[in-house]
Amino acid sequence: QLQLRESGGGSVQSGTSLRLSCKVLGDIKSTKWVAWFRQAPGKGREGLAALQTSDGSPTYRRTLEGRFTISEDKGTVYFQMTDLKPEDTAIYYCAAVFTGGSLFTVDNYDLWGQGTQVNVSS
Repeated sequence: QLQLRESGGGSVQSGTSLRLSCKVLGDIKSTKWVAWFRQAPGKGREGLAALQTSDGSPTYRRTLEGRFTISEDKGTVYFQMTDLKPEDTAIYYCAAVFTGGSLFTVDNYDLWGQGTQVNVSS
């Protein structure tokens, strides 16, 4: 059975960068999309970026500022974050969907990783 395993979180200062990794244990091509979500303290889970696994094409949430990049290499989906701000503090999750649907709707996703914590201090 497919599993997702995130890593790369940590505690960093404002203005720095982090790269999160989501290792897909199993055949990534069995999924349609792999996405990154985050959940800040006291808030709901929000979708940030999704990658279509058939061709690697990315889609970003429209409200993102262009500081984040999603990519894939050899079955690991990366989430590069630059110029981090305190409001980026959250648990970051990767998720996979097998059949498609709304890209940034939490309930649409079939499989979730355990999450990785990112703390950004000013």
